[in-house]
Amino acid sequence: MPEIVVGDRTIAVSEAGWLEDTREWDEEIARAIAEREKVQMTPEHWDVVREARSYYEEYGTSAEPRIFMKIMKEKYGNDRSSQQYIYSLFPYGLIKQGNKIAGLPRPKGCS
Repeated sequence: MPEIVVGDRTIAVSEAGWLEDTREWDEEIARAIAEREKVQMTPEHWDVVREARSYYEEYGTSAEPRIFMKIMKEKYGNDRSSQQYIYSLFPYGLIKQGNKIAGLPRPKGCS
């Protein structure tokens, strides 16, 4: 099984790099996943990741893109809530890349 090493921990991930156990997630693991994804984390990236995690922790599921954009708009305004904005941070999108870095479960049909 593939893995990533974070500090003195070895973390199991899927072939595509998704956490096998989402409960292991922390920001150090997020940085390691982001590095593998070639995403340089900025405060704006962290805002997206934290909002995605917050939604997941509250509802037990990942936010659909439209719902997520509404959450971002309410909290951060129009400039930081569009699909284009999310893709500027995560070139493969919220579902495929942002949620992976956030340590959320891999959606069905997502590689």
